[in-house]
Amino acid sequence: MRPLLFLALMCFSALPGTLTIYQRPTGTPTTPEPLRYLLEPTSQTVLTQRGATATLPCMLRVLPQNYKVRWSKVVPAEHMEVVLLITNGAHHKTYGPLGSRVRLRRSHRYDASLTISDVALEDEGRYRCQLVDGLEDESISLVLQLDGIVFPYQTSKGRYKFTYFDAQKACRDQDAQLATYRQLYQAWTEGLDWCNAGWVMEGTVHYPIINSREPCGGRLLLPGIRTYGAKDKLKDRFDAFCFTSTVKGRVYFILGRMNFQEAAQACRKGGASMAKVGQLYAAWKFSQLDQCHGGWLDDGSVRYPITTPRTHCGGVLNPSVHSFGFPSKLQKRYGAFCHSTK
Repeated sequence: MRPLLFLALMCFSALPGTLTIYQRPTGTPTTPEPLRYLLEPTSQTVLTQRGATATLPCMLRVLPQNYKVRWSKVVPAEHMEVVLLITNGAHHKTYGPLGSRVRLRRSHRYDASLTISDVALEDEGRYRCQLVDGLEDESISLVLQLDGIVFPYQTSKGRYKFTYFDAQKACRDQDAQLATYRQLYQAWTEGLDWCNAGWVMEGTVHYPIINSREPCGGRLLLPGIRTYGAKDKLKDRFDAFCFTSTVKGRVYFILGRMNFQEAAQACRKGGASMAKVGQLYAAWKFSQLDQCHGGWLDDGSVRYPITTPRTHCGGVLNPSVHSFGFPSKLQKRYGAFCHSTK
């Protein structure tokens, strides 16, 4: 059984330079045929966090004599499905890198639910439970959704330096991954307002606007996710929107006036390493890290997280992680944000 099942390619097009706003497709959807073998899940979304154990439910109505259940993950950016597990009810086999962390729950003989241990950022997405009975088959689709946070990211050299693949690597280097469009949309509903356009997982380019203004497409455009559509992944360059979830260990702040090298040494002295940008955002969101003083991070940027705005913290009006950019590593002096796995 080949581990890759190729999906039909979905074609997207956009006029060069055209600015639009994504909207849901209109029209009357076709009514799916009723399920004969599988029970419709009560919810198609399973919410979890990085490092947790999550179960995707798949229940059989009946047990055909010779059937197989196949679990796969849909990877829209690569237009394929990756097989994770196949079972005939008595035996099962796992496939691929994710196979070592998946198993059948099997709480009873009608239970074909998939359990994923130590959930990673890349596990988020759409999964399919497919029952095959001879020439007949049917399936249900579920979404594994991680509780996390989206943050915009650019290099120390300025904005619009990333190809799609550069953006992927930049997010990974900061303990994150490229955000999906759904994650970016969720972040916009929660207040993310950012003028610079950035790549998302699907290979499209967007920027989220709450307050319409001249530098961000003009005052007449409505708030929303503005898009440049699909771009050339090798040639076109933009910023990145990264997504991260809970982090193992803890992020803490060392107060002081240190250059970048001294800050790194201070973290190592405590048995830690300099925190990555994604780790700082995760600590701010999930551990309510609140610090008025700027601190060095692993990428050479200086930031500070605020959960409770107050007048003596730079006049910040909203809870957020604020950036001083990329100051001189030798001449500028700040505190340090460290990450410890202990």
